[in-house]
Amino acid sequence: MEKAVAVAILNWNGFDHLNSYLPSVLEHSNEANIYVIDNASTDNSIQLIKDKFPDVKLIINSENGGYAKGYNDGLSSIKEEYLILLNSDVEVTENWIKPVIDLMTSNKDISIAQPKLLAHSMKDEFEYAGAAGGFIDYLGYPFCQGRIFQKMEKDHGQYNENKEIFWASGACMFIKRSVFEELGGFDERYFAHMEEIDLCWRAKNLGHKVYYCAESTVYHLGGGTMNSGNPRKTFLNFRNSLITLKKNDSSGFTSLKLFMRLVLDAFAFIKLLIDNGWSHAVAIPKAHFSFYKSSTKKSKVNDPNLSAIYNGSIVWDHFILGLKKFDQLKKGFS
Repeated sequence: MEKAVAVAILNWNGFDHLNSYLPSVLEHSNEANIYVIDNASTDNSIQLIKDKFPDVKLIINSENGGYAKGYNDGLSSIKEEYLILLNSDVEVTENWIKPVIDLMTSNKDISIAQPKLLAHSMKDEFEYAGAAGGFIDYLGYPFCQGRIFQKMEKDHGQYNENKEIFWASGACMFIKRSVFEELGGFDERYFAHMEEIDLCWRAKNLGHKVYYCAESTVYHLGGGTMNSGNPRKTFLNFRNSLITLKKNDSSGFTSLKLFMRLVLDAFAFIKLLIDNGWSHAVAIPKAHFSFYKSSTKKSKVNDPNLSAIYNGSIVWDHFILGLKKFDQLKKGFS
């Protein structure tokens, strides 16, 4: 019987990750076809797939366009109904696919979903990239159930209910192929970081729902392609977050919000200068200048679903009020 699910792993010079984590994907994904989309690797990744994992379908991109373009190029030739975008440094578990697909088929409005993401190195702790599902505050700052900024929670079963969220992690994202195509895929200007939040926000602006499925668990290593010590990551996170807010906010107060972001990011500059040094701190003004020079067209809005936006400021609540956990937030959600 033809399979309706595709697991698509984007790879760039990830020989060690593929060798370590691909076996778990092959073992626990019988209901899916497995693809590796290679982003013009210069190591032996392609030969590894051919020699050790012959059942994996290989798609070779002609250039490394980053996460966004890499997936856009590779997914264009994948025709299964459901796409699972999976980082190469993710260890999956038994029965990780079925609960998410069942959830998505139970409600036609659920177009994007993610499982519970725990840290590979500390398997009782939520992982930074998506934890138990993503949210944003009214200024567009992202955070998660189980992770606020750099503060990760232990998993005590406190987020063991399926729940509507605002964004799903690009480390392990389930999405209907028809919706990915409707949205035109990822915005390739992003290169990497925040593109999944933009994609989910654009989907929600068209009325789609994004969900967290607590019945599925995967373990993410994190930092495999660009670790937190790289100032380029700081630049991309700040610039892409500004683009995402300007592009998708439909409140009518976008300019005011961007001004407030400028003020708050000035404080972030000072904090990064103290904690991480000049190279990281200067990435913030570079991000702002890059954003101001760019042109950003508003995304289409049609019967938007704006649930899961936090009505407070996550920056204020975390850094001023000292709130460390998702369930301590008091302002409520849209």
